[in-house]
Amino acid sequence: MRVAVTAIALLCWASAASGAEAGLEGPRLQLSRIKELASLEGVRENQLLGYGLVVGLAGTGDKRQTVFSAQTLTNLLERMGVSVDPRAIQVRNTAAVMVTAVLPPFAQPGTRIDVTVATAGDATTLQGGVLLLTPLKAADGQVYAVAQGPVITGGFLAGGGGNQRTLNHPTTGRIPNGAIVERAPPQSFPEQELRWQLRQGDFTTAMRIAEAINEKFGGEAVAAAENAAVVAVRIPEGYRRRVVEFVSAIENLEVATEPEKKIVINERTGTIVMGKDIAIAPISILHGALTVEIQTTFAVSQPAPFGAGETAVVPEVGVGVSEEQARSVRLEPGATVEDLARALVSIGATPRDIIAILENLRAAGALQARLEVI
Repeated sequence: MRVAVTAIALLCWASAASGAEAGLEGPRLQLSRIKELASLEGVRENQLLGYGLVVGLAGTGDKRQTVFSAQTLTNLLERMGVSVDPRAIQVRNTAAVMVTAVLPPFAQPGTRIDVTVATAGDATTLQGGVLLLTPLKAADGQVYAVAQGPVITGGFLAGGGGNQRTLNHPTTGRIPNGAIVERAPPQSFPEQELRWQLRQGDFTTAMRIAEAINEKFGGEAVAAAENAAVVAVRIPEGYRRRVVEFVSAIENLEVATEPEKKIVINERTGTIVMGKDIAIAPISILHGALTVEIQTTFAVSQPAPFGAGETAVVPEVGVGVSEEQARSVRLEPGATVEDLARALVSIGATPRDIIAILENLRAAGALQARLEVI
């Protein structure tokens, strides 16, 4: 067994005098439409869930101990006129999976949506599999969509007999446009008042939205910010029969906002997506520095000829510990996350090292951005 942690020492140098050069003169504003900042209350997405089977796997499906996949396959075959005893079959090309999807608001029958497929048993990979017709239900127990199609995985599993290689997470996959909506979700459209919910609560942004709406309609006080996350808008008499037109006029208004700084991390695949202008405060980091290796060998203890002893296998365990020398990276004042990533890659850091460093930077308050893990 081998446990390895890469050693990286990161030094971010900056002086107090260079604070103004790093961007302390004030946040830069950008124009954003209201539809990008807020959504209507009641106009929401719905989560869908289903249970199904993936077939066509090359011997990497569920094993015999996963009994429910064999039962599901038996029930499916019986509906097709084939009677099979679930205790008498072992189909390793089949995997029981859970299927999830998001039903968008106002989705009409025939609309296609993406689905995510994940193994529910002990299948080792879904590579090359095909999802069979799977009903997707909402929280009310009603079927709103059906999913079917080939599964796309972000990794693979190769090898066998104790020698194998796994890339990323092959037991989870996606089917783009893999589900067809069969029932429109229930929606309630307001007739007297609209309530806009900000995706990121902010008092300043809420006030700017209310001011922009009132200015659009001739200074009439139709909008008011109730709190940092809700702006209530009264529908004028002239728009009572034209609510869709009224909503369209509001959602296309532009409001001055501070650009959101976000770093998106997919730890399953080791993918990091970030903005290039996210600054890092002066800070020092020491990341890992230890490698532990445990090796077990088996030796045969043979007694002397005509001796009273017995031949025995004796395990010999060796433990090795080594500590790598920390490598340093120096960043100039006003360095950004892009500079950090380039510097870490230049010394051989892996994406998982960068992910761990970003998480610790955010926890220490040195990274003024939101981390989103998907």
